[in-house]
Amino acid sequence: MSLHEYEDFVFRAGLLHLDDPAAAWKAVSEKQQRLADYLDKKKEIRIIARDTDIRYGVEGRKWINCDGKMNFPDGEVFTGPIEDATEGTIRYSFPAVHGGRECHDIVLTFKGGKVVDARASKGEEFLLKMIDQDAGARILGELAIGTNFGITKYTKNTLFDEKIGGTMHAALGAAYPESGGKNESGLHWDMVCDLRSPGFKILADGEMILENGKFVRAEWPQAGE
Repeated sequence: MSLHEYEDFVFRAGLLHLDDPAAAWKAVSEKQQRLADYLDKKKEIRIIARDTDIRYGVEGRKWINCDGKMNFPDGEVFTGPIEDATEGTIRYSFPAVHGGRECHDIVLTFKGGKVVDARASKGEEFLLKMIDQDAGARILGELAIGTNFGITKYTKNTLFDEKIGGTMHAALGAAYPESGGKNESGLHWDMVCDLRSPGFKILADGEMILENGKFVRAEWPQAGE
């Protein structure tokens, strides 16, 4: 992007292009809280996408509404998945960046909550080094859904990328205690999966909540608002 294009990108990510950004963020907060309240009652989240079918146990964990008070730009809801209840395989569509290093086409397979197979088309050696650094690095500490539909482009800046509306991300390593997560590690590595394609979906206890990158209920965050 040119400097002008990037300026517009950043302003739209923070809703700063609107006449009253503060009011807009309050409205975002309300919609995200409704989504978080709904997810608080669920036991399992399932993601279906390209080379992906994975289940996360979330019963009893707290979903946190990220609405601009801690990070900016913001726009996600997240929790700490149950440490031994992640099962299946996920392919991360965006390159994962950590410490200035990139890993492309990461595919992780979980069993009993732990990564049992990890592959990447680029940076695989670095990926394996990171997830073998301590006992908690192969276990998830965070599961999240991006809700900021003002961010539409991947830019290799995780603060922005993990918020893209219609995506999900999960972090290997340390959990945030406020979510109920208990995993401890020196690693916290967010990896983003784009769900904005036909047939890609998120289900909560078997009920569709997001399909083709769009939430199914109008009271949850939506593009163009």
